Amino acid sequence: MTTILLIEDHAPLRENLCELLTLEGFHVLAAADGRTGLQLASQHHPTLILCDIMLPGMDGYEVLTRLRADATMKAAPFIFLTAKGTPPDIRAGMNLGADDYLPKPVSRIDLLKAVRTRLERAKQQQRFQPNFDDPKPLEKLGISPREAEVLLWVAQGKGNHEVAEILGLSVATVKKHTIHIFEKLGVESRTAATLRAVEALA
Repeated sequence: MTTILLIEDHAPLRENLCELLTLEGFHVLAAADGRTGLQLASQHHPTLILCDIMLPGMDGYEVLTRLRADATMKAAPFIFLTAKGTPPDIRAGMNLGADDYLPKPVSRIDLLKAVRTRLERAKQQQRFQPNFDDPKPLEKLGISPREAEVLLWVAQGKGNHEVAEILGLSVATVKKHTIHIFEKLGVESRTAATLRAVEALA
């Protein structure tokens, strides 16, 4: 059974999310603060982590930083679930290694879609073993350093608006880079570009 660690200090929301995820067949571990969340992660090695940013004592950014420094938990999908949804907040989380960012209040459909998408992508990554830590290897595909940064996030399932927020670019600029990437790689879709990227990063 897939284990999800939920780190959320607001008790009613924590209980609601636990119930929702449990009814969907997930095994849920819950923590009310970051320190307890890290202890549970170390003990149980959850498959995926949902974490608020504004937590007592240790915020979500620090939780993520510590998990990414732990070899046993480095690859676990990490989704921020928070009311802090401004572009600078999103970029900060993504730059630390978050896989997704869901602003509160989040609907049941959006939450389950994000969870299942990240779990499926994690399975794919285990098969191919790509390393998404650095866009540099993508430059060997004949694209520019900035295009490599865009492709790195496209290959992780991000849309143009999300890539724009993460990299601090306009959506129009991201679209232009994406068009150039497709032309240089000789592909016509994001799926095909993602496959080329994964092969280059493996």
